[in-house]
Order: sequence, then structure tokens, then C-alpha cells
Amino acid sequence: MELTSGIFKAAGNIYSNNKGSILRTVIYTIGHFAIAITVLMLVADVSFSIALTDAIVEPIANSVWYFILDKWWASKSKK
Repeated sequence: MELTSGIFKAAGNIYSNNKGSILRTVIYTIGHFAIAITVLMLVADVSFSIALTDAIVEPIANSVWYFILDKWWASKSKK
């Protein structure tokens, strides 16, 4: 019980200290999804469900790729 209380307290502190950034991040993410869906439907002529899937999966895949690249890059620049 103490662990979950600590986690919720820490999350509350993070939220309190970063409300503006968190809100802007959520709005940006929603906008990114909407723009990606619209572009895919117009340019690639795909259905909404396919565009929605790509709009969600593609940024996640890019994030994983960036993390791997950054870890590799950092390991090379330390030498």
C-alpha cells in the first residue's frame, strides 16, 4: 500500500510541476494523430482504420528506433 501511495504522490508532483508541458504534449500528440490520419487518407487513399493504425504505430516505431540510435550514438561518443 505504501508503494502505491508513493507512486501516486510522485506522479501528482510531476503533474503539478509540469501541467503546462503535459497539456501541450497531449494537444501536440492529438494534432499529430489527426494530421497523420488526414495526410494518409488524402495522399495514400487508405481507409480511416488503416490511417489511424499507422498514425499510432509509426510514431511508436520511430521512438524505439530513436532510443536504439541514441544508445548506440552515446556509446560511440564516449570512446
